[in-house]
Amino acid sequence: MKASIEISPISVPRVVIETVTPEVDGGRFPVKRVVGEFVSVAADIFIDGHQLLSAAILYRRASDPSWSEARMDLAGNDRWTGTFQIAALEAYLYTVQAWIDPFATWKNALQKKAEADQDVTSDLLHGAEQAASAARRANGDDRRKLMSLASELEILSRTDPASALELAGGEQFSSLIARNPDRSQSITYEKELKVSVDREKAAFSTWYEMFPRSSAAIPGKSGTFQDCIARLPYVASMGFDVLYLPPIHPIGRVGRKGKNNTLEVATDDPGSPWAIGSTEGGHKAIHPQLGTLNDFKALRKAADEQGIELALDLAFQCAPDHPYVKQHPQWFLHRADGSIQFAENPPKQYQDIFPFYFENPDAQGLADELKSVVSYWIEQGVGIFRVDNPHTKPFAFWEWLIREIRRQYPDVIFLSEAFTRPRIAFRLAKLGFTQSYTYFAWKTTKAELTEFATELTQEPVVEFLRMNLWPNTPDILTAQFQNGGRPVFVARLILAATLSANYGIYGPVYELSENRALQRGSEEYLNSEKYELRHWDIDRPDSLQHLIARINQIRKENSALHRDRSLQFHAIDNDQLIAFSKVTEDRANMILVVVNLDPRYKQSGWLELPLERFGLGQAEQFQAHDLLGDAQYVWKGSRNYIELNPVTIPAHVFRITR
Repeated sequence: MKASIEISPISVPRVVIETVTPEVDGGRFPVKRVVGEFVSVAADIFIDGHQLLSAAILYRRASDPSWSEARMDLAGNDRWTGTFQIAALEAYLYTVQAWIDPFATWKNALQKKAEADQDVTSDLLHGAEQAASAARRANGDDRRKLMSLASELEILSRTDPASALELAGGEQFSSLIARNPDRSQSITYEKELKVSVDREKAAFSTWYEMFPRSSAAIPGKSGTFQDCIARLPYVASMGFDVLYLPPIHPIGRVGRKGKNNTLEVATDDPGSPWAIGSTEGGHKAIHPQLGTLNDFKALRKAADEQGIELALDLAFQCAPDHPYVKQHPQWFLHRADGSIQFAENPPKQYQDIFPFYFENPDAQGLADELKSVVSYWIEQGVGIFRVDNPHTKPFAFWEWLIREIRRQYPDVIFLSEAFTRPRIAFRLAKLGFTQSYTYFAWKTTKAELTEFATELTQEPVVEFLRMNLWPNTPDILTAQFQNGGRPVFVARLILAATLSANYGIYGPVYELSENRALQRGSEEYLNSEKYELRHWDIDRPDSLQHLIARINQIRKENSALHRDRSLQFHAIDNDQLIAFSKVTEDRANMILVVVNLDPRYKQSGWLELPLERFGLGQAEQFQAHDLLGDAQYVWKGSRNYIELNPVTIPAHVFRITR
């Protein structure tokens, strides 16, 4: 027979704190915010019996030894809520503290007895004792006032109960005791939770990807950083604030791929930029045809002047003739015949790329070197990195690398290109990646888009993952683009730009609606500039550049589109039409988007709006201003008619106002 365990009723805290949110994986990982944002904290807090409680959020910067407090209020059913604001680009800690509140318990009982016309003399005397107790905890002017109130309440409770009740229920009495509470029976949640803090661009950014070598003004000539500088006004005119460059390093010659990813290589084939390294250098070197380090710095400076920040590709892999291969052969996996294993994702083979082998005996040496690559480019003025295939490297490596880099450079942004299973993409986001690619490119139906975007913009995922939506990339030309033509390019642009506060396109391919596939069933581009120089006529009259500029201007001018948490989908009785809105907390900016997902035919339907979301009454007229076409509609009630023709423009982006 087991011995019973006796628990002293004095040693067990009576207040219970549980189900704290936000809390990622039990506090193992931080939640994400940018400077200026709020963290809304909630917790189930309760106690046995009828005593009332008070609660507060304790929060502080990681470097600050002392806690600040934010009040929590009872929202109902023992759920308490409160908020605190992130004021600095630094990690924050937070937890919850709750305590039995003798004053609130006393005041609540006093009011009930008084309303029932019961004798409250004893209760008033007890209130005087509470004021005296608070005075002993207080300092300065508060102490003097509380001592005076205690004395006055004690006298009035015996001589003038009505005046005593008025004094006890007064604002001064309550606020003085609230400033000097009795926390002798308080408990603190057992975990200190973390907030990872980023700069504003982590939450709202507009990306444009461009191959520098395809930026030359003359066909057949390799572009340079100077050509990129000449292209900057074009990129800026479309409203992009991040210019992402694929790898700018020397390209290997051993195993080099020819046009369309063939093994037949002509002497003038430039190779894939992701086959990094040659005798000319590795990850800290620049391809000679692009220019020098000074040329790169000139590009960065010119981009800054245009309001554009450069992002570099971080591809941790090597061409067979990368200096690392000869200097550190232990960093690579060797096959049974002694040769180094090139990259494979069957049936795909990448003979021009050697992946790093992180389980080698010198794993720390490899990690230190890769960290030095990131530090090197940060020192050259780069603050954003798009990370190639992070899901093929160890989780522990990324957690270590990002932590160490952010410790020294807290404003650096890492975008995860993890086109992989959701749990792996989520894990990488939890480990520290600032933004994440998603499966948006393959979500095409109304049901798919709704389920996908809802999951990523609600708890718990929204607390650790910031989606960055890309309709296309150099590796992804989905079937809908190949078959749907220009209307698909327009619809997918508007969806990406309004569903997500972070989005990007691969251009000039996108604005020129390039949709020729390598072969039927392939998502590879025909004549992909991954393997050859391309010349783009960016002034073509059929370019989407002006529409893109308008969309990005709408994004910039409407703060509801700067965040994702408010995203909400709305009912519309046509599966080819999708409707959703984003609304600022104060309803100062309210955006409603409706998109026709059918690239061929006009579609119509009746939209059902939850008017309470927009602060509107059933009988109230309101304006729906289409920011794309500048048409203005006066609507009334929740049910409104929508019609969209993909031949003209397949979407409305409405600003809703009274």
